Amino acid sequence: MKTVGVVGGSGYTGGELIRLILNHPEIQLDFVYSSTRSGTYVYNIHPDLLGSTKIKFSNYINFSVDIVILCIGHSNSKEFLKNNIFPESTIIIDLSNDFRLSRDSQFKDNEFIYGLPEFQREKIKKAKLIANPGCFATSIQLALLPLSKKTLLDKSVHVNAITGSTGAGVNLSSTAHFSWRNNNISWYKAFNHQHLDEINQTLSYLQKNQIDIYFIPQRGDFTRGIFTTAYTEFSGSINDAEKLYKSFYESHPFTHISKNELSIKQVVNTNNCFLHLYKHNNLLLITSVIDNLIKGASGQAIQNINIIMGWEETLGLKLKGSIF
Repeated sequence: MKTVGVVGGSGYTGGELIRLILNHPEIQLDFVYSSTRSGTYVYNIHPDLLGSTKIKFSNYINFSVDIVILCIGHSNSKEFLKNNIFPESTIIIDLSNDFRLSRDSQFKDNEFIYGLPEFQREKIKKAKLIANPGCFATSIQLALLPLSKKTLLDKSVHVNAITGSTGAGVNLSSTAHFSWRNNNISWYKAFNHQHLDEINQTLSYLQKNQIDIYFIPQRGDFTRGIFTTAYTEFSGSINDAEKLYKSFYESHPFTHISKNELSIKQVVNTNNCFLHLYKHNNLLLITSVIDNLIKGASGQAIQNINIIMGWEETLGLKLKGSIF
């Protein structure tokens, strides 16, 4: 049994992470650190955990845990690790964007490995430090990885992705509260969303050259999930595309190709990514759906831990969605 500590944990991602840890057969929750909620029962912040745990948020960090997961928001993780030094043997999973790019991945004498299992599972197996991918980045990369692996992204790629309100975090903003989101939709950060850097880094590495990606992110009037559509020129048939994708993801237990059109409800509350392919004239349309809080964050963190530990990759992640 491996011990794990969570730093942060009061947000949506933290709540999902704690739930997954509590139900994982090989890891034990040691502490949930919070600088603002110390002494508060975790279930008072995450009501769905009532009856699952009696652990309280703590202002104490146990530096002897086997694994620590950082859920403290962007631009905070690097500073936290400078001030709180864990042993070299500690596995650190960071859910922020502080270490995702190659230029930012070095920390002291170590390197954070970009934790997208479908991209570089072998490197993750040997890693101690993991930079968890962003949620949009996960959905979009999984839609395009098979094409970039075969250097078929030689034309521009157009992407539209809509995310639920949990993607904006717990703290309310003018575009996050119910009265604004309800019966509403809008785009934001068109063509310059922060996740584009990590997407371009991965796909350009596989493609061997820079890729033109035109990405329009949108805010949806639902709670969780990401629905992504991407299209680009593709000279092969739809059968060629399906064969390519099925071959690429054959050994990856959470990414599946569907013959049928997709909806977000199929993957909500799971660590799955479902993909659907459609050919229109010379264009290939790829639809990708994930749960932004699980496959896009906490579930992928647990998946990376499973890989590092040599456990079954699906351990603690055999979750069922609900389409009703």
